[in-house]
Amino acid sequence: QVQLVESGGGLVQPGGSLRLSCAASGIIIRPYAMAWYRQAPGKQRELVAQSTSSGTTNYIDSVKGRFAISRDNGKNTVYLQMNSLKAEDTATYYCNLHRIFGADLWGQGTQVTVSS
Repeated sequence: QVQLVESGGGLVQPGGSLRLSCAASGIIIRPYAMAWYRQAPGKQRELVAQSTSSGTTNYIDSVKGRFAISRDNGKNTVYLQMNSLKAEDTATYYCNLHRIFGADLWGQGTQVTVSS
């Protein structure tokens, strides 16, 4: 079964840190661009960070300098290190595997809540 499974979400105080993990099974992530999206209540899903197959990374402006996406192809896992978290980072975070031919893969999502 091909799937992405996220973990690592939770409740954290402003200024705190979390590390999200996305473990892939049934597919090898090495040739694919991997990304993290998030969706807050009442808002559209947005791309937060992306890691291409060559290792290039991209971020939305609001998380630059605070978040870092990384991938361990040996473990078939992608990570999102989130530091200096703010209330506006509160959202459900989704892992994405982008396929040029065929539908993208999505995880089930993991909730991140930043609150004091």
